[in-house]
Amino acid sequence: MPAYLILLAALTADCPPYSKGATGGDYYDAEDAKGLAVVETFHFGPQVEALQRGMSGTLGGDIGYTLEHFPNHPRALSAMARLALRTKQAQAPGAHHTVECYFQRAIAFAPKDGATRALFGAYLLSLRRDADAIEHLQAALQAQPGNAAAWYNLGLARVRQKDWPAALDAAHKAYGLGFPLPGLRQQLKAAREWREADSLDPVVAH
Repeated sequence: MPAYLILLAALTADCPPYSKGATGGDYYDAEDAKGLAVVETFHFGPQVEALQRGMSGTLGGDIGYTLEHFPNHPRALSAMARLALRTKQAQAPGAHHTVECYFQRAIAFAPKDGATRALFGAYLLSLRRDADAIEHLQAALQAQPGNAAAWYNLGLARVRQKDWPAALDAAHKAYGLGFPLPGLRQQLKAAREWREADSLDPVVAH
């Protein structure tokens, strides 16, 4: 059974699956996105995304409203994760579901959405759930091999596991794609595991 069907079956009464209504659907679908401007205008303006204040109520309520209509809205998922991490709660104040539930709903609804997987991986990495983070980051990279942030976060997770070759490979991929943060490189240097990409022995085909 495909992983997304297993995930869909695992959603419970505490985390019901997303149900598409008259407004909303896939964030990346042009037809579904016709109602996006209305939702964002009243519930996901810049002040909400920056976690400064809610527009119609609480921050968690407004971000949750956005995700109730567009479950794979990447900036709303990111904002919900950041809000929960800031408040040190699995379920942000005002939200109807846990952060993990919002991600599960999004993945079950749009299983090929690499951006959702990458964001979920980053969130799990922040919780130090490294094995789970790696699973989702690898799934993200299968869909989006050019996702520099996913390569970077995968490298951080591999550093924690002391899987140096995998961490170095992920670092080279991230920086080769232009990722700006130096932290992964610095961690590898501190562990004496950093090598410049052009200094590695070439792979010889047999």
